[in-house]
Amino acid sequence: MLRFDRRNAVKLFVGAACAAQLAPSIAAEPTLLTKKIPKTGERLPVIGVGTNNYSPTTPDEREARKKVLEALTRNGARVIDTAPAYRESERTIGELLKEIGNREQAFVATKITSTEGMLEESFRRLQVNTLDLVQVHNLINVTALLPLLRAKVAEKKVRYIGVTTWTDDQYPELAQTLRRETLDFVQLDYSLGNRNAAEELLPLAAERGVAVLVNVPFGGRRATNLFTRVRGQAVPDWAKEIDASTWAQIFLKYVVSHPAVTCAIPGMTQLANLEDNLGAARGRLPDAAMRKKMEAWWDALPG
Repeated sequence: MLRFDRRNAVKLFVGAACAAQLAPSIAAEPTLLTKKIPKTGERLPVIGVGTNNYSPTTPDEREARKKVLEALTRNGARVIDTAPAYRESERTIGELLKEIGNREQAFVATKITSTEGMLEESFRRLQVNTLDLVQVHNLINVTALLPLLRAKVAEKKVRYIGVTTWTDDQYPELAQTLRRETLDFVQLDYSLGNRNAAEELLPLAAERGVAVLVNVPFGGRRATNLFTRVRGQAVPDWAKEIDASTWAQIFLKYVVSHPAVTCAIPGMTQLANLEDNLGAARGRLPDAAMRKKMEAWWDALPG
């Protein structure tokens, strides 16, 4: 046992001071906010990445996407959502995760619209033996494909199953599917500018114990894009109350603060966008009163 006298105390203090000088000058980022998958209790960070645009055409584009996927898991995020319909997305993700070596930290989700052969091709392109989540894409062949996915769960090749949509036109069919089927996940469109899913689908998902992934949380790339409506405007003062410093963080914090939402998956191909978006998974989220304030503020904007 060390003799803890004045001399040893001085040594301990000096050693600690030296260690502090050698440590990085920037403090570690706060841990990302997480939510539970209702069926299992497994927790997912509330921000992931959608990869519709993960078919790089140049080495620089490929390297930019690699930086995003590396930083995603290094910062504690996990969800990577893809689909065979996203051109070379599955192949690119499979190659990049192997190069980075972070497959075990990632939660890889893909989709299916037809036969078992499509699913086997996803396994091959993503270079995995087990997929964390497989979703029936846009409810195509949903009745025929869900039994196939349940069989893959029994074989321990798939961990979770679900269905997706990105258009309000499919909401009635999606509601019927949620009531009829036993699902782990549902993926749908929801944003501050398009709150229609909150009328029936989000409460129904919560009632049925189904996790929710939110696509196009910024409203998509067309005229519905939320950023176009606030272009040139300063972030409002009330953003400080939810620890948001950018428009992206405001829009994402609104989405993930809904009690039924598990994770938002905005598209990200640049490291700067990832770093900005992950800010929405830190600090305070809007409470019910703030959410109403945000909705009223948005609805009052011109245009």
